[in-house]
Amino acid sequence: MCAFLPETPPDALGPTVQQAVTVAGRSFTLVRPDAVDRLIDHPSFISSTAADEYLPHWASLWPGARMLAEVVLAEPWAASNGSLTALELGCGLGLVGIAALARGLRVVFSDYDATALRFAADGARLNGFTDFQVLQMDWRCPPADFQVPIVLAADVAYERTLHVPLATLIRKVLAPGGVCLLADKDRAQAPHFREALVGAGLSFQCERLHLEGADGTLYRITYG
Repeated sequence: MCAFLPETPPDALGPTVQQAVTVAGRSFTLVRPDAVDRLIDHPSFISSTAADEYLPHWASLWPGARMLAEVVLAEPWAASNGSLTALELGCGLGLVGIAALARGLRVVFSDYDATALRFAADGARLNGFTDFQVLQMDWRCPPADFQVPIVLAADVAYERTLHVPLATLIRKVLAPGGVCLLADKDRAQAPHFREALVGAGLSFQCERLHLEGADGTLYRITYG
């Protein structure tokens, strides 16, 4: 069930660019492919992912990532000196994790695609950070006995079929007393996602988010 872990073929990536992103007055630099549409249509990508019908959502900077990065920068984290670890789910280009690194958290970037992890790591180093790890992970098969006090996720609940696996994963990896901050654009299937959270035994509070014409919701998810 969890044997397939994708890696976007290097020859499908094409040229890469550096993108400056300003969040809450702070500037970060991301590395990304210059043309996602060309990547999707490349024969190497099509042949390598046909079995899983996988799309490289990691290669775009989504509104939820900008929203959550702003939240992370504003959170009243205790001075952790690297003692608090945050797991970013579906890290993509890594903006949220980079914002967490900027706040002094240790970060584990996780994604389904090994290539996404390389881009996130390159972005973290480009912004001067080294205290991070990467983890390629299928949400259905997280590492055994792996828990963290902080889970971060942005724009990961975009399909209804993902809701139960995502909620189950959060319940498994979130340490008791910890918090998951999940930002999502307002989508029609949001009530189903909330049902999945409740079904997994999780509690949550919602806060409104707005950024550059995009409306969203921040879920503060806890249990125990």
